[in-house]
Amino acid sequence: MSVSITLIVRTSHALRCGVSGSGSLGSECCFCHVTLTLNPDLVAKTKRRCETPLAGSASFIIKLSINRTGGSNCLYFLICERERTRQCVWDWTLVAKIPGAKKKDRVVWTSIDLGEQSPNTPATMTKKDTYDMFEMNGDTDKKKNKKMKKKEKMEGMKKEIDIDDHEITIEELESRYNTNVTKGLTSTFAAQVLERDGPNELKPPKGTPEYVKFARQLAGGLQCLMWVAAVICFIAFGIEFARGNVASFDNLYLAITLIAVVVVTGCFGYYQEFKSTNIIASFKNLVPQQAIVIRDGQKNQINARQLVVGDVVEIKGGDRVPADIRIISSQACKVDNSSLTGESEPQTRSPECTHENPLETRNVAFFSTTCLEGIATGMIISTGDRTIIGRIASLASGVGNEKTPIAIEIEHFVDIIAGLAILFGFTFFVVAMFIGYQFLEAMIFFMAIVVAYVPEGLLATVTVCLSLTAKRLARKNCVVKNLEAVETLGSTSVICSDKTGTLTQNRMTVAHLWFDNHIHAADTTEDQSGQSFDQSSETWRSLARIATLCNRATFRPDQEDVPVPKRLVVGDASETALLKFTELTVGNVMDYRNRFKKAVELPFNSTNKFQLSIHELEDPLDLRYLLVMKGAPERILERCSTILIKGQELPLDEQWSEAFQTAYMDLGGLGERVLGFCHLHLSEKEYPRGSQFDPDEMNFPTSGLCFAGLISMIDPPRATVPDAVMKCRTAGIRVIMVTGDHPITARAIAANVGIITEGSETVEDIAERKRIPVEQVNKRDARACVISGGQLKDMSSEDLDDALRNHPEMVFARTSPQQKLIIVESCQRLGSIVAVTGDGVNDSPALKKADIGVAMGIAGSDAAKNAADMILLDDNFASIVTGVEQGRLIFDNLKKSIAYTLTKNIPELTPYLIYITVSVPLPLGCITILFIELATDIFPSVSLAYEKAESDIMHLKPRNPRCHRLVNEALAVYSYFQIGAIQSFAGFTDYFAAMAQEGWFPLLCVGLRSKWENAHLQDVQDSYGQEWTFSQRLYQEYTCYTVFFVSIEICQISDVLIRKTRRLSVFQQGFFRNRVLVSAIVFQLLLGNLLCYCPGMPNIFNFMPIRVQWWFIPVPYGILIFVYDEIRKLGVRRYPGSWWDQELYY
Repeated sequence: MSVSITLIVRTSHALRCGVSGSGSLGSECCFCHVTLTLNPDLVAKTKRRCETPLAGSASFIIKLSINRTGGSNCLYFLICERERTRQCVWDWTLVAKIPGAKKKDRVVWTSIDLGEQSPNTPATMTKKDTYDMFEMNGDTDKKKNKKMKKKEKMEGMKKEIDIDDHEITIEELESRYNTNVTKGLTSTFAAQVLERDGPNELKPPKGTPEYVKFARQLAGGLQCLMWVAAVICFIAFGIEFARGNVASFDNLYLAITLIAVVVVTGCFGYYQEFKSTNIIASFKNLVPQQAIVIRDGQKNQINARQLVVGDVVEIKGGDRVPADIRIISSQACKVDNSSLTGESEPQTRSPECTHENPLETRNVAFFSTTCLEGIATGMIISTGDRTIIGRIASLASGVGNEKTPIAIEIEHFVDIIAGLAILFGFTFFVVAMFIGYQFLEAMIFFMAIVVAYVPEGLLATVTVCLSLTAKRLARKNCVVKNLEAVETLGSTSVICSDKTGTLTQNRMTVAHLWFDNHIHAADTTEDQSGQSFDQSSETWRSLARIATLCNRATFRPDQEDVPVPKRLVVGDASETALLKFTELTVGNVMDYRNRFKKAVELPFNSTNKFQLSIHELEDPLDLRYLLVMKGAPERILERCSTILIKGQELPLDEQWSEAFQTAYMDLGGLGERVLGFCHLHLSEKEYPRGSQFDPDEMNFPTSGLCFAGLISMIDPPRATVPDAVMKCRTAGIRVIMVTGDHPITARAIAANVGIITEGSETVEDIAERKRIPVEQVNKRDARACVISGGQLKDMSSEDLDDALRNHPEMVFARTSPQQKLIIVESCQRLGSIVAVTGDGVNDSPALKKADIGVAMGIAGSDAAKNAADMILLDDNFASIVTGVEQGRLIFDNLKKSIAYTLTKNIPELTPYLIYITVSVPLPLGCITILFIELATDIFPSVSLAYEKAESDIMHLKPRNPRCHRLVNEALAVYSYFQIGAIQSFAGFTDYFAAMAQEGWFPLLCVGLRSKWENAHLQDVQDSYGQEWTFSQRLYQEYTCYTVFFVSIEICQISDVLIRKTRRLSVFQQGFFRNRVLVSAIVFQLLLGNLLCYCPGMPNIFNFMPIRVQWWFIPVPYGILIFVYDEIRKLGVRRYPGSWWDQELYY
């Protein structure tokens, strides 16, 4: 027996063919032997020569035959590569469908690791549990489910990048990419690689056509119902108009109105979706236009899109790095990696490999980062979508737009309403047909029920309420891109916050000084309002002089009127901090430097780890030179033989070395960056005035110096952050720090702002206190936990979930973009509503995945802003707390507004129920219902968005979307069957009173419908025997519409007043505190009067002038509604947790 199957092999890294130095893609291949166990006695053999090389995530297909034999079970296949690359993983999938075998016997294998296997040694295989990825039947294969493929791709992108290009030698790199570091690639070979790999650009994902997006907005749950109703109206109009019935224009007006409502709301929804710009577009702004490349031994400037793997490129200060490059040579090159790693300080780039993690090593520069200073030459190791930034862009665009909690709530509610509308409509359609109505009449009944039951103004009400809150937030520096995000922020239970620029001021600031064997605290407040240290010490003056002179940073011109902390500086972060500090403490730095003329300067470099300069003294009589030095404290100390204490030089013995070490550890433990400072007065005899100092030869002493002290710097917390974190804690919101900074720094800031509270211990703290190994500590005993990116890499999803579940205070440090996304997903798995703050490109995947992404407006990148739902214009974490408060308030107010909106559905629906079942003249027309929904009731429902909170909502726990629904059973029952029922009674009381006053007593109205609507009957008699023509009956019907309309409006005034509160008495809240609501009531009355008494209304919108007394008939019902609700609220307040509270508090 034999069966033909297909094996698909996917590579997880680039495999390339070609003979070294040939300049063209060759076809030399080697055999890789992999053992594959299928079923007993099955052998699979094949050989295939690769026609094209494999690169990136390429795949190739091998078809083979399986024959039942007695030999060993082996699968031989040919992989095309120039030379055998070890330690690589090739992912592949196979399902063997054996004729006659049961489905459960099919097996899937993935992840075959060639490792260090010799060609004759079987490779390692990992078996997968599912077989639903591929099914083979002969030579025909069925593709994976698209959703499965996308999920698989996303999971692959979440994995940490695994490359070794930064670890191998330059010679190995040349051999791997068939290039030369001095001559570069040949133009011919570069063209072939470009054709194979594609241009060096970020490819946008396949998007949904705009017309499809717009069509979706017009075809939601309620919209479909309204389209059906509009079509029925058009059909009814067409048929009745053909019969010459003038009244049929009602159906035409109704159809046009329904379509207008659907189109307007659809356009608004499309506009909101359109505002969420394609993520990839923002990443394209990061791509440089031109690059300098070496090809054929010549240096050329080409379009960066034409760059390929193996190209040798040059970068200089101010350039964007055109691709991921391995540094070959550099001169004082520094890059800004803050958008990728979160590190605010410039990072040195050099040829040495300093870390196994490519994100942390110094010999790799990444696509789109900026070279701040210096020059460097490097070899391109990744281009386009295969770069780090490309992976982040793909990850961000691949993360689906998750529905917000409020969108889910409204969708859930709409589904219920739509279902009930169809149920009621279909029920009465069947009843009408059974009673004997014509099909068209029954369809019109169905349409009327739908129009009456569907709250057409709901979407407009919700949108306007959210828009008002968004404007309110904008005044407080929060710009909302997605309106629904306003309420989501109020539901937030976890905030994953970046550190730099969000919790901190995003400016390095001098925090502490150590001199005279004491640690002194500097003023780190944003407005310099804190206390300063004693500056009378001679040692301090020497330390300040070194910090002022051994500093290359300068202020930008024309900033004399700008406060020192806010001045712009040319220089790196550490020197900027020292410059501003000395400007505030010493005085005018530029004047001070001018008094000490600089003779020579040796800039900081990664080898020496110090910076040095030599200056003339300001005293013209003192002809000595002053050498000043700063740098890594341990490097500075080892060059010193004395220490300055209270102005006196003392021998640097073991006692002072221990004192230095203690101070250094204390400051480092605070997460601060520490620099050491020393000086030396050069001998006038050896170095007379006018001596020539050579920085290359270093013809001056660099040892035997005098240690002056330490200065530590930190990016200090914003002044408002600790209070904001405390408010979050009070509100039941957990704040988690997720940063790319060092764990010690992250923990120190977390402790300063209150994310880690005083007295909270980590596992390491407990182990140190108990003097036991960390492994023996029960992890659940630790309230706080600091996890680095390296530790997170080795944790499973279950381990991460356990850590988040068991440790209330969490800090994640040295995290990568993929890990930030994983943390967000873990929080969401635990049922949390997650808000994420961020400013860098690296934050965009997490911002997109979060329930609400919050980007920084000042320091934020375009990619972060486009991925986010909200932007903080002041980059201040405290603004988020304001947003949470407003979000919680709008949820409460939306609940009130929706309750108000739903109540009138019952008095709008019951007239049709009575009309169909009892056959009375129609009490309320469809056009009148739309006026209630879209005109008179819109303003009052929106005015509830301005209502103040009933209590301190920031002392309540976040709502659980699974339990605390926007529209729950209690709200529906109370609105529909209690307040709605009272309004229905009011409407029918007014209706029958108006009919009786004109001679139509209630009993006569029963069964009157057929005669009443017969246009051919001109002599229908009322209770007094008076004959009514069809035209008179029609105007009386319009009068009934108006009376019923007035009854609903009067009762809705009481309804909007009781909706001011859900628990407190309206008297406690105040009748007139919400002036917008008072204005809305006045507007409602004025519009009602306008519709009733404006000339021409009977012929256009079926409104008639009515007698004044009919306005007062529903007033007692309005009073009843108010009193009834006050009794309900009193019971809720007096008996919390009781049956009354559970059933009647919505």
